[in-house]
Amino acid sequence: MQIYSSSLIIDKKVPLPVYIQLANQLMAMVKGGTLQPGHRLPSTRQLATLLNLHRKTVIRAYDELLAQGWLQSHAGSGTFVAGHLPVTKPRQLLNNSPDVAKVAGFSIKEAPHLQRGIVDLNIDLHLDDGFPDTRMAPVTELSRAYRTQLLTGNPYTRLGYADPKGSAWLRTELATYLNITRGLRVTPANILIVRGTVMGLYLACTGLLQADDTVVTAEPGWAGAEANFLQAGANLLKVPVDEHGLDVDRLDELCSRQTVRLVYVTSHHHYPTTVALRPDRRVHLLELARKHGFIIFEDDYDYDFHYQNKPLMPLASADDAGMVLYCGAFSKSISPAIRVGYLVGPENVIEHLAQLRRTIDRQGDTMLENAMAELLQNGVIQRHLRKSLRVYQQRRDVFCGLLNNRLKNHVQFKVPEGGMAVWTYFDSSIDLNRLAQNALKKGLYFQGGNSLLTPNFTRLGFASSTPAELEQCVDILEKLLAK
Repeated sequence: MQIYSSSLIIDKKVPLPVYIQLANQLMAMVKGGTLQPGHRLPSTRQLATLLNLHRKTVIRAYDELLAQGWLQSHAGSGTFVAGHLPVTKPRQLLNNSPDVAKVAGFSIKEAPHLQRGIVDLNIDLHLDDGFPDTRMAPVTELSRAYRTQLLTGNPYTRLGYADPKGSAWLRTELATYLNITRGLRVTPANILIVRGTVMGLYLACTGLLQADDTVVTAEPGWAGAEANFLQAGANLLKVPVDEHGLDVDRLDELCSRQTVRLVYVTSHHHYPTTVALRPDRRVHLLELARKHGFIIFEDDYDYDFHYQNKPLMPLASADDAGMVLYCGAFSKSISPAIRVGYLVGPENVIEHLAQLRRTIDRQGDTMLENAMAELLQNGVIQRHLRKSLRVYQQRRDVFCGLLNNRLKNHVQFKVPEGGMAVWTYFDSSIDLNRLAQNALKKGLYFQGGNSLLTPNFTRLGFASSTPAELEQCVDILEKLLAK
């Protein structure tokens, strides 16, 4: 009995039920070879007395292990370790044994393109990558709509399996919304609901690319998109961006030399520079897609926020050859936590990618999707976007004024026509990464230069901060740069 008294330790202060603790520890003794197949266990009365437990607790533990097949009970003879289990030689763990909770016993192939850090923005002041102000999100209306969807209607339908393409209601509302605001000509059958742009990209890469296909992106560009292309085994080539967007003439030259399968573009506000793709280049890009047969993946992540004039319509609105996949999400316009986006394309492509989506995510959050549909139908999202546009334009003007007045000897920038960040160049004498580290110590977060792989350029997001907060941010930068 000594083996039980020394190996079984019950802690009644932890939330895990005592009988589960006992069952788990007995199971571990079997796995570790301490208790061999055929070994007779103490009676429930004996073990209860030994461990100072109620006998019913031990009975429940034995019953749990009997149900799982670890133990066998023979009437009149007692309870035994199951005889069908393999014999395990008891072994003592060495102090230098690897921690299997941290390091697997099998090898994994490292992928450098996946080594992207996660930014913890649990900090009061931030000039982020260009995020919306979540304090303005219509959470009251959303929570009310979500509760309605959760509690009303046929529960078998409401809480059951749904179409992998997404909520039919949301796709209907989105078709109307996108046709009105973006000049698209789509029906619900042209829309696949995704959990943000990243999922849309992943599905397109997995479903439409083959290993060694050539994908063209902009330089500089978005590491998130590039990671997806590299993960798909694509050959990644880059075309420079100037003040008018992607250099389409350079793309034309590239296409004359080799076959291109897909071109990724942020046509409205290029990421990270925020410049818009000029109209003539848009026409040229569509012509090249028709001529060479490549897919255009148009990531329109912040179309709704354009301040100077009416924004140019997406490439998808002028696509008459079915070459454009158009992707957007509410994570940029409302909140990053709202993982609802849309991928728009020809019906056969949407059907193909919906079938692929089932292999990684059977369906989205139907309750959330229907709640978003209700907000679109009732105009809540449209009113939120109109309000946000006015607020963000004011914040852009305040922030650019602060940069110009307080940091003009250290930075250069152009006032962005849209978006939620300013593409900013810091003087070459400034160590941008060190500045970011020192700012963080003062309670201000912004991206250092290495994250965008463009020396001494970075994005300074203004939309998520009030004018007073923006002034505090610039105060910190001004003091650090004065040292």
